[in-house]
Amino acid sequence: MKYTTRQKAILLLSDGTIFHGKSIGISGTTFGEVCFNTGMTGYQEIFTDPSYFGQLMVATNAHIGNYGVNELEVESDSIKIAGLVCKNFSFNYSREGASGSLEDYFIKQNLICISDVDTRALVSYIRDNGAMNAVICTDETTIEELRDLLAKVPDMKGLELASKVSTKEPYFYGEENATYKISALDLGIKTNILRNLAKRDCYIKVFPFDSSYQDLAAFNPDGYFLSNGPGDPEPLSGAIQIAKEILENNKPLFGICLGHQVIGLANGISTYKMFNGHRGINHPVKNLITGKGEVTSQNHGFAVNKEELDNHPDLEITHLHLNDGTVAGMRMKNKNCFSVQYHPEASPGPHDSSYLFDQFIENIKR
Repeated sequence: MKYTTRQKAILLLSDGTIFHGKSIGISGTTFGEVCFNTGMTGYQEIFTDPSYFGQLMVATNAHIGNYGVNELEVESDSIKIAGLVCKNFSFNYSREGASGSLEDYFIKQNLICISDVDTRALVSYIRDNGAMNAVICTDETTIEELRDLLAKVPDMKGLELASKVSTKEPYFYGEENATYKISALDLGIKTNILRNLAKRDCYIKVFPFDSSYQDLAAFNPDGYFLSNGPGDPEPLSGAIQIAKEILENNKPLFGICLGHQVIGLANGISTYKMFNGHRGINHPVKNLITGKGEVTSQNHGFAVNKEELDNHPDLEITHLHLNDGTVAGMRMKNKNCFSVQYHPEASPGPHDSSYLFDQFIENIKR
């Protein structure tokens, strides 16, 4: 093992708290909302998940990079996190299927990373004080300059980010002669969602976030899908209108994460920014219909209002998060529509909830 000298780096939180570490990859500064993921594996899938756009990811696992990267294990076309904070960074990697090192991957994709941070202390601080904006700096920018720059970074509340990660042009996924046709609205869709639909005999046309219902309907689909994605759902007036029109026409509709929140807003249910959010691959959820528990993959900082949902005549809660009682899933009583706040496609994470894709297909058949 070779020893190298690395430049110092800092993580400055918007409340003035500073964490010290060392620079990995390229030099510079990067801004975003600091959040943490408790997953022990699947870092490459996490880094390329569009739902993390605009966020500085804190890895709670003690070491990152130990199994390198594989070009097939991505959830989008590039790294989507704004920056990485970790404890131990592994420059050496050991895995037969690896195509390169995580360090080289970061350099190639211009990601700024700070390691050697006391991540246990940082996560504990975020848990107590909530998610907030922060900046990673690996150059000579002064603390005073960083504070001034950080003060200008917009809060995640009210921030529309789907436009930053959505496809610019429609595209197709799956076999053209498949049994079912799906129109999917891309608010930051993960590739494994498309894989799960395709392996259930679906041919998917993926549409940009600013498409209209008429655009999606022109594909003459058997069902509609609203994807996951980053940012606040409330500014997505176009997606909310699409959801309303799908429901007015009583077409099969399935939503995941941000798509779930959009369906809630389309029904007059408000959303709110969570204190910390849920990000990890071991979150316990109870299916209220079957009574069974599920271990789930989650990544969201917003949620639908449970009290309003309880009082809505046409909606019912189907899944609850067992850690804090927040809504994890819902369905409409009078429409062919359901949605979940978590990620049944996982990647990374357990497959306990993959049955939801089968449920979508059954809804289409009916």
